Amino acid sequence: MNDVDLSARELLDDPYPLLAQWRAAGPVLRALDGRWVATTHASVSATLRHRAMGRIWSDWQPAERMEPFNTLHRHQLMENEPPEHTRMRRLLAGAFAKGHVERMRPRIEELADSMLERLDATGPVDILAAYAEPMPVFVIADLLGVPREDHVRLRDWSQAIVHMYEQGVDDATREAAVRASADFAAYTREVIEMRRVHPGDDLVSDLIAERDGTGGFSDDELVATVVLLLNAGHEASVNVFGNGLSSLLTHPDQLARITSGEVGVASALEELIRFDAPLQLFERTATQDVEIEGVVVQAGERVACLMGSANRDASVFGDSRERGADAFDVSRDPNPHVGFGLGRHFCLGAPLARVELEITVRRLLERYPNISPAATPPRRPTWVLRGFEALPVTLS
Repeated sequence: MNDVDLSARELLDDPYPLLAQWRAAGPVLRALDGRWVATTHASVSATLRHRAMGRIWSDWQPAERMEPFNTLHRHQLMENEPPEHTRMRRLLAGAFAKGHVERMRPRIEELADSMLERLDATGPVDILAAYAEPMPVFVIADLLGVPREDHVRLRDWSQAIVHMYEQGVDDATREAAVRASADFAAYTREVIEMRRVHPGDDLVSDLIAERDGTGGFSDDELVATVVLLLNAGHEASVNVFGNGLSSLLTHPDQLARITSGEVGVASALEELIRFDAPLQLFERTATQDVEIEGVVVQAGERVACLMGSANRDASVFGDSRERGADAFDVSRDPNPHVGFGLGRHFCLGAPLARVELEITVRRLLERYPNISPAATPPRRPTWVLRGFEALPVTLS
């Protein structure tokens, strides 16, 4: 099968029927644009874990016009391979090891309670705009030691940058991403300079101070790392929350299992991540010839890993309480989803994301156990980063 169209319109509203067709056609297929496509849990896992399948950054063209965007990505952890990746990941892990995740737990609890307290429960509420979207930006702002009141700017910059990860972006999207990259980088440099003079108990101060045998982060790497933390932390958290809550609202029997206490939110969270993946596609490039599930990927060729397809593979997720891979089961165990990636690029922020999402969902359902949908939620016109524009709910 050589006609896989990764820009197909069917992928926007509900990608899973088309993903199932591709998965049935084979574990590794060819896309219309020449990329290989990994469709199954085994082929996606093999690609993500293989040391010769790397994240090889290639500057967007024209390079002069795209330089602010290119600079942020050229110097970030996610777009590098060893030895640069090993060094930066060790530095970032060392900074996180200062207890930042546990330090944030009570702050997130307090923040969730205060945000829920301010909701007007007398009518329909867009729970994304009022709660889920600002929450991760507040959390990252607190973690980095920047003012919470900057959350609108931070969110807008983040969204403009990550829109570049979709398929077939237009000139307007590119221009917006370049402006956001330049503004975000300038803002971050000011924060870094301030923390050099006045260090605190925040992550930026620890990133500046962190050293290993080869030194620390360069200035460009510091800026790129801070931007990556917000972009990855914000977009993924909002979409896990929105996709997951929507799944709960359309499966009231599963919602009741949580609100009754039968299933804990921490356990259910893994199914929220698996069932409607917030990141549907993640790419790797072969640094040498590699065989994936019987297909030889030649050096320089790219493989598009279909994360949402891997998470619906019946050979892995077909036996959960006699419910298949396309069923939503909040008690699914084991649940080896690929939502946080695999291999050397496994998400370093996964522990913080799990803490943040568990508290955000738990506090909402504790306060409003009878939450229900108020209208059909509109989807964003994107599928690589899959989420909703809004999620109207009735709280009381």
